[in-house]
Amino acid sequence: MVTSFKIDDSLTVNSPGYGAMGLSMAYGPADDEESKKTLRHAIDIGCTFWNTATIYGDDQHNEKLIGQILREGNNREKVTIVTKWGLKKAEDGSMGVDGSVAFGEHCLEQSIRNLGSTPDIWILHRIDKVTPIETSVQVMEDARRAGKCRYIGLSAMSATTLRRAAKVAKIDFIEMEFSPFETAIAQNGVIDAAKELGVKILAYSPLGRGFLTGRFRSVEDFKGDSRGSGAYPRYAEENFEANFKVVQALENLAKAKGCTAGQLALAWDAQVYPGLIIPIPGTKSIKYLDDNFASRNIELSEEDLAAVQKVLDENPIQGDQYIPKLAALMDKD
Repeated sequence: MVTSFKIDDSLTVNSPGYGAMGLSMAYGPADDEESKKTLRHAIDIGCTFWNTATIYGDDQHNEKLIGQILREGNNREKVTIVTKWGLKKAEDGSMGVDGSVAFGEHCLEQSIRNLGSTPDIWILHRIDKVTPIETSVQVMEDARRAGKCRYIGLSAMSATTLRRAAKVAKIDFIEMEFSPFETAIAQNGVIDAAKELGVKILAYSPLGRGFLTGRFRSVEDFKGDSRGSGAYPRYAEENFEANFKVVQALENLAKAKGCTAGQLALAWDAQVYPGLIIPIPGTKSIKYLDDNFASRNIELSEEDLAAVQKVLDENPIQGDQYIPKLAALMDKD
């Protein structure tokens, strides 16, 4: 079982964490009052490692919503907060990247106002192809030295960029997509670089955007949110049937373990590389929050891990991670 990760002598975080994006965008409508109940419940059960970003929702809705909960009683001291900067929307609605000093300083002050306090962890959301990574990292290191964050990190970067960044300052975290549905970081050198540099990995979309839970049995089930928008080719009709075989195989393994396929996937995320990867699944529902958090109680043997790997080897995932417009925001070697 993996129930927590020790970051250093002053910080240990519970696992799995909580990705809050869905409370503000991407996965259909959310009700703020219900979202607040979910966040309060997360604190009650000990799911207190939360991940947000300035770009989540219109007018920083996600940070502001979380800030309301953190201002209640002594909630702030119970929760470890990650927020991210560096993405911004253009007037035409397209997404752009800005890793400049001025934008970094602006975003951090904005986040502090929204959250009601300084974030614990401040991460560059995407890598700017214009501003050198060294400049963006120095912005974060300066903020750390000024007491405006405790830890810093990068998201969606290559192994080469991570190594460059680590020459400027200690990189504590990286945020990358990782799950049985997306394992590229195991092949492209990122996991090796993280191990080498002592960097923890926050796994976003650790349930394959919900696909690995088995709740979505057809393409029709994705209608009404980002998964049905065409942004993710793996959920397209031409790829669905092949990729759903992974879900069915994981369901069979999970049944033997007495858990759900989603819980098996989260346990695998946390245990396949011991001490390295912290999954941060998101949900709007207290029910699914409880289900996700219960994955920490599942112990996977070497045989279990091998069985999951066999499923992945026998059922290669079909389709790209993102459409070209979104893929262009990713940093590649």
